[in-house]
Amino acid sequence: MHHVIIGNGIAGVQAAEAIRHLDPESEISMIAAETFPPYCRPMISLLLEGAVTPDRLPIRPGDFYESRSIRAFPGVRVTAIDSGRARLSLDTGETLAYDRLLIATGADPRAIRAEGKTLAGIFSMRTVSDVQKMLDMLSSCRSALVLGGGLVGFKAAYSLLKRGMAVTMLIASGYPLSMQLDPVSGGIIRDTLVRHGLHVETGVEVTAFEGSGRVQRAILNDGRTLACDLVVVGKGVRPATGFLAGSGIDVDLGIRVDEHLQTTISGVFAAGDVAELTDVVRKRPWINAIWPEAAAQGWIAGLNMAGRSASYQGSLGRNVIRMFDLDIMTAGIVQPQEAAGTTQVLTHLDGNGPIYRRFVLQEDRLVGFTLINRIEKGGMLVSLIQRGLPLDPEEKRLLLL
Repeated sequence: MHHVIIGNGIAGVQAAEAIRHLDPESEISMIAAETFPPYCRPMISLLLEGAVTPDRLPIRPGDFYESRSIRAFPGVRVTAIDSGRARLSLDTGETLAYDRLLIATGADPRAIRAEGKTLAGIFSMRTVSDVQKMLDMLSSCRSALVLGGGLVGFKAAYSLLKRGMAVTMLIASGYPLSMQLDPVSGGIIRDTLVRHGLHVETGVEVTAFEGSGRVQRAILNDGRTLACDLVVVGKGVRPATGFLAGSGIDVDLGIRVDEHLQTTISGVFAAGDVAELTDVVRKRPWINAIWPEAAAQGWIAGLNMAGRSASYQGSLGRNVIRMFDLDIMTAGIVQPQEAAGTTQVLTHLDGNGPIYRRFVLQEDRLVGFTLINRIEKGGMLVSLIQRGLPLDPEEKRLLLL
């Protein structure tokens, strides 16, 4: 039996270990576009910030592949899958046959439409290589422009502020993290970042970049020009499925899989940020692109690839973020319009902390929350969402304490 895993992120690593856990003999091959050993992707913003060094990023020992008898293909991309013949085409010109295949390719940054977007000094922030290139250039940079106020844009802006750079963020909404936060908590985040030097521009977009080989300024759609010698594009990500055309594998938001992480093609599995699974509170297909879910999905996919039947019960989106003097935690549905039926929103704000609590309930069941500071009960709240039990009035009152 030959197991082939595309991707060496946490989903791919967990799958390889699950297979080897059950099957010490079968052949395992791992193909990865990156040449860096398996690493903790959520920590790359800490590398940019200067809080960690590159040696802190690997998630497995240096002999990970050898010790588990895994054949590694670093720096190689899969260009096509022939699911009928069970073969992969690689950008090296080679083909590779498989018996079981896992697609754990993660997500790619969303591209932008702007003239001059290929100038030096313009980056995405998806890989450790992206961050290392930024660090190589940082000593010659004075002002940074961050496009997008989502999680990537927010982490980039915060990291560059910590590096002492002048940072401008362009966002469509009035505050960063608008997909994760409501206006009150988003305003707390925005005001804190501004107090530490962030300049925020709303309702404008970049139409072009200019410079002599390297970016020097951005042209906005209102005609203004912003000086910048480093740009981070944080306009979100999309599942890395571009090589699946003609494969026969069904792709919607991401790769569609069943509860065993198997795609519409027998023997082909998907896990992590590229896979579309049921969200436990929305009760419909969704992509919760977070590290813990990718790890769990990879392990379960690996078990199934090795022949043991294992089910995945659905995902729950959640995030924990620390910035300056704020601890922020969100989970599930945070925007009430997402909830159906009888929806109730409970909030408490103590502006002196600040301490903020916001709970979204649907038919007396907790389906989402936002906490700013005093987040120590977050794990219990996540469990409440996952269990889906109705809360009585006294239990609701206790949420706010």
